Amino acid sequence: MDFCSLNRTFAPMEMKTLLTNTAKIIFPILLGGAILYWMYRGEDFSRLQHVLTEEMNWTWMLLSFPFGILAQMFRGWRWKQTLDPISRTETENEEYGNSPRIRSSICLNAVFLSYAVSLIIPRIGEFTRCAILKRYDGMSFSKALGTVVTERAVDTLIVMLYSGLILLVEMSIFGTFFKKTGTSLDRILGGFSLTGWFVTAVCAIAVLILLHLLLKNFSIYNKVKMTLGGIWEGVLSLRGVKNLPLYLFFSIGIWVMYFLHYYLTFFCFDFTAHLGIGCALVSFVVANFAVIVPTPNGAGPWHFAIKTMLILYGVADEQALWFVLIVHTVQTMLVVALGIYAWAALSFTKRISRNVE
Repeated sequence: MDFCSLNRTFAPMEMKTLLTNTAKIIFPILLGGAILYWMYRGEDFSRLQHVLTEEMNWTWMLLSFPFGILAQMFRGWRWKQTLDPISRTETENEEYGNSPRIRSSICLNAVFLSYAVSLIIPRIGEFTRCAILKRYDGMSFSKALGTVVTERAVDTLIVMLYSGLILLVEMSIFGTFFKKTGTSLDRILGGFSLTGWFVTAVCAIAVLILLHLLLKNFSIYNKVKMTLGGIWEGVLSLRGVKNLPLYLFFSIGIWVMYFLHYYLTFFCFDFTAHLGIGCALVSFVVANFAVIVPTPNGAGPWHFAIKTMLILYGVADEQALWFVLIVHTVQTMLVVALGIYAWAALSFTKRISRNVE
């Protein structure tokens, strides 16, 4: 087979791959943008400026920042715990002694940067931080990715446990709401306009498509250069964690910090300050499930989920809209700032070369 024949054979495959990757980037952005457009169509944004300058207490927003930063730092420190047991081979131990190979600063900056790049391409952060670890500390990409799989399993378990508990405790709010307002399910469904039904249907179809894509995305792990043994070693790294209580502390602390980062923003506005921790917990749980839809930083699904829950707790529609827009935008800017810091810090970081696969 000559060169021209090979070119004709592989060109369609390359084009298909390019189109698929492009769709994975553009579709989440379009979906998030479409949801935001639907939510904010017809709103007077001059009102937003008044809310920002006259009605918002920025002190509480600034106080929430350390908790958002700590959430990412806890994740970086926890990740290092799972990396340490597999960070040195016997050969490397002989050459480098007992000095730790994985640096905490690299883990932290990798996590910071992974969140920032995920704003551009959802779900790419896991691969980014593994690549950073390989680049700067010479860690095997496949083994690092295995520890990320472990992290996701632990996080999923924690989220499911606290979500079930919170929703069970706060389930009464739904009954109270229907009782006080005299609202019934039939009445809610009957209140949907034709446009509302159309948008709901489109969102439902989009969720089904995204779930399909997510299932197919598991094949991504087979497209990177890794070995099954490397992944398995990473998954089993949890066995080698020396300080398991500290690992559990970080694991729970990540979500406690995330919640406080969100909850303190309630006190930025008079219309949410009185809602209490119950509303914050329930809306936090609902938002966690909403961001499963892969849009940049959950934009769109997060806004819709939080707004819906705030209205359920008695917040006016317009006030709920401004709350979710301001909080999400400011917190996203914090993620960007941490990513820029990490990029700058890594630019001045010395690389360690290792003989890894």
